[in-house]
Amino acid sequence: MAESSRRGEQPGWVTTVIVSTALQNHEISTLLQRQQHRVRYSESVEIGSVIFSLSGVAFLLADTQDFLTPGEEQLFKRIQKFMNIHRNSFLVLSAALHGPEEWNVMFRIQRRFLGSNLRIIPVHNTAETVKLMLTIAKITSKLRADIHYKMALTKAQIMENSPVWRMVQE
Repeated sequence: MAESSRRGEQPGWVTTVIVSTALQNHEISTLLQRQQHRVRYSESVEIGSVIFSLSGVAFLLADTQDFLTPGEEQLFKRIQKFMNIHRNSFLVLSAALHGPEEWNVMFRIQRRFLGSNLRIIPVHNTAETVKLMLTIAKITSKLRADIHYKMALTKAQIMENSPVWRMVQE
């Protein structure tokens, strides 16, 4: 962070991330820490989950290969439990290549959880996973949402009270 300041760059968006202890030695934790996010590990969250509490979003990481082996029902139970806990939930489904088998897995999951608050996002690698999680968390961040709301409100007030706008309306 100090190095980016010396180069004249703006420091990036930083937040606290709650990560399942199962991901403690995972590349995702390393990438989040390298970007200066405060990573906190918890045994009380669902295995394979990454939670951005300030943004109100939670991600459950899964590999499509896990759905191609016996025990798929256990994975569905984990997903259901995860959805019951987190209102704004995403299933991040990882596969190096999204071929017919992987798309079939995604279709089965969508069919199983049709009408729920679960959103499924296919990814190819860890870097892509971290990038999409941070993008979604940043967009839904309460601070950013408040700023966007205030900007829209200010714009509406300016338009309502503007003599030029009144003249254009007439």
